[in-house]
Amino acid sequence: MRVTEFRERVFAERERLRQAFPDVAGHQRRVLADLLAYNAGTEFGRAHGFDRIRSLDDFTSAVPVLDYAALSPYIERMAAGEDNVLTADRPAVYFTSSGSTGGHKKIPVTPRFMATTFFPFFYAAWAPLAEHFPDVLARPDAVLNLKHDPVAAPPTTRSGQPHVGASQVDFGAAFGEPLSAEPGTWAPWATLPVPVAADDHLEKAYLRLRMAVQSDLRCVIGINPAMVAAVPYQLSLWWPRIVKEVRDGTLGGHPYAAPDPERAAELERLAERADRLRPAHVWPNLRVIFCWTTGLASLYLPRLREEFGIGVTVLPAPVAASEGPVGVALDRHGSAGSLVVTASAYEFVDADTDLGPDVTTLRPHELEVGRDYHVLFSHVGGLYRYAVGDVVRVEDHLDGVPRLEYAGRATRSDAAGERLREAQVIRALAAAVRSTGLELHNASCRVDTPLGETPRYAFAVAPRSPWSPAETSRFTDALDAALAAEAPRYREVRQAGRLGSPTLLRLDADAFLRDWQRTVGTGVRPTQVKDRLFRQDPALWRRLTTLEETDR
Repeated sequence: MRVTEFRERVFAERERLRQAFPDVAGHQRRVLADLLAYNAGTEFGRAHGFDRIRSLDDFTSAVPVLDYAALSPYIERMAAGEDNVLTADRPAVYFTSSGSTGGHKKIPVTPRFMATTFFPFFYAAWAPLAEHFPDVLARPDAVLNLKHDPVAAPPTTRSGQPHVGASQVDFGAAFGEPLSAEPGTWAPWATLPVPVAADDHLEKAYLRLRMAVQSDLRCVIGINPAMVAAVPYQLSLWWPRIVKEVRDGTLGGHPYAAPDPERAAELERLAERADRLRPAHVWPNLRVIFCWTTGLASLYLPRLREEFGIGVTVLPAPVAASEGPVGVALDRHGSAGSLVVTASAYEFVDADTDLGPDVTTLRPHELEVGRDYHVLFSHVGGLYRYAVGDVVRVEDHLDGVPRLEYAGRATRSDAAGERLREAQVIRALAAAVRSTGLELHNASCRVDTPLGETPRYAFAVAPRSPWSPAETSRFTDALDAALAAEAPRYREVRQAGRLGSPTLLRLDADAFLRDWQRTVGTGVRPTQVKDRLFRQDPALWRRLTTLEETDR
């Protein structure tokens, strides 16, 4: 019954969103009017004359472009218990979000925001999975949801509200939405049956894999693709321990279930026949992965998918942040999602333009296919003209609405005036891969300035197979040419001699996986350990390029 109701809800929300597409401008006006009326009496609303605003033009004249730093004084007051600051209703929870400085933001999450902005897009996001892979929902143990991580005693703000990740919130209990429990959150491993430290995320991952090898998995949900990429590595790393515990009937050294020597023997035979144990060996009926498919993941996902099974489909997770949604895939498109026109009032700025309080913005109907844009959104949850720090690329238009894919963070690298963006570097890496026929597990880069020399970009790459010196040289040249084609400023400073030729450091195939594992081992939640392209911090660079094998 619950599965039936869940399917009906997700299909209904998708249909409501599709029905909104013919009147994008009208829905954008209604979203703006609602947030203005609802929050007019707040301190922010009074200060910016919400009661006098009648149009988006009025709104952009009254409210500057804002980021988290600009709003954080208001948010901290709310988190301390002050009411009616940014929103008329009190936040029920604060989402964590790792900012560019590494600090944890506090994103206020109000009941009105969840009802009008979050839940409609959230449910619609599951429609392709529910429609095309119905067997995935048939059993609680058919889904391994890697991001699900409930906490018994969540950290709180000064006023006592939980300050946790979105994947740690029970939306049913907090907001009266019992159907909002994601696929996989009813699995036996959703709430671990043995004691484990709250911040020991590697042990939690081990315990879930140990339990899942005795189930017939059909789906893996990761959202963050780095978490999905870690699964094959972790299976191989922990395999002897997993097999022993299956044979003994233990879980993390604790009594758990009846010993299963037959499954243990089967797993051992699989490992003996394979050069490296893969998820496809353990779960031969696995059918679908749900995660982000763009950014650096676009370089490794095609081959990673094969680790899980030749016929496995990768469905793209929504283009969204803890602060709010942007795009949601309503079909099986591999990377892009339709703008959620009913969720927020959206504005966009060309990605090569510097954001400022008075920057000129574009409306959804003004976006051009093949262009990159900063995203700003305003919604009833108290974020107004908010620059989330993400860049999106317009893939196409569907039913008159732009379909967007995540292109990268808005962070720029600018040693000599080249103003390189993440999306430009990722596309250049992809072009170099195509032109040389070589393949990567992952890549990262930093500006290197040898003493007395011109700065240059140093790239660290993890090839899928060994590259010869000649191949390495061709790839480096192709990457340099692709960067020049993608970024005119890069081409100019290279021609002017202000930036030297890039260099390439070949790492072993598992280098980025070990680095990810090491970071999670320090207590950082896996959802927050994402692929990182720019690594200017010398310590992070050294850790990646000199990391030794771990035995955990």
